[in-house]
Amino acid sequence: MHKIRLLEECITEFSRLPGIGRKSAARLSMHLLKIKKEDVLRLADKITLFRENIIICSECGGLSEDEICPICSDPKRDRRTLLVVEEAKDLFAIEQTGCYNGVYHVLGGKISPLEGIGPDKLRIRELTEKVKAGGVSEVIIATNPDLDGETTAVYLFKLLKDYSAAVTKLASGLALGTHIEYADELTVLRAIEGRREMY
Repeated sequence: MHKIRLLEECITEFSRLPGIGRKSAARLSMHLLKIKKEDVLRLADKITLFRENIIICSECGGLSEDEICPICSDPKRDRRTLLVVEEAKDLFAIEQTGCYNGVYHVLGGKISPLEGIGPDKLRIRELTEKVKAGGVSEVIIATNPDLDGETTAVYLFKLLKDYSAAVTKLASGLALGTHIEYADELTVLRAIEGRREMY
C-alpha cells in the first residue's frame, strides 16, 4: 500500500488530540492542503503563540495571558464566593452562562485512583489556604458528576466542612456522567441556582 510519509505524520499528530479519531485527523490533514498556504501558516502561528503565551493564573489556576487572569483581577467580582472546578474548560462553560459573579479555583483535575491521581497532585492545598485565610463565605463545589468527580467532591467537603465557609454543591441539573463543558447554558444555570449545602 502506497503511503505518503508527511501526510501520515500529520494524521498521526492530529489523532493525538482529544476527540479526534484517525478519519477526522485525515479530513483535517486533507483540508490543510485545500486552503491557502498563508492560512495554514497563520494557524500554525496562532497555535505556537497560544502555547508560548498562555499561562496558569497564580490566583485561581485558570488560564491567562498575564500572571493574574481577568476574572481574578476584576474588582467587581464577589470574592466571598469561590466556585471550585476541575479544569479551566469548566470555568469557561460556567462563565458563558453569565450567571455567576464570584471567583474560581481550578483544581487541575480530579482524584482518580485508577489513573494514579491523588489529592497531592491537585491544587487542593491552595484551596484550603484560601478558605483558611478567611473572606470566603461559600465554597461551591462544581466537579463533574461522574465517579471521580463525586469522589473529589466528597473529599473536598470533608476537608472544608470545619471552616467558617458554607460548602455547597451544584444541583443535580447536571445528569450523572455529564461533564460541565458539554452542558447547555440553561442546565449549568439551573445547577448553579439550585446548589445545595453538602452534609
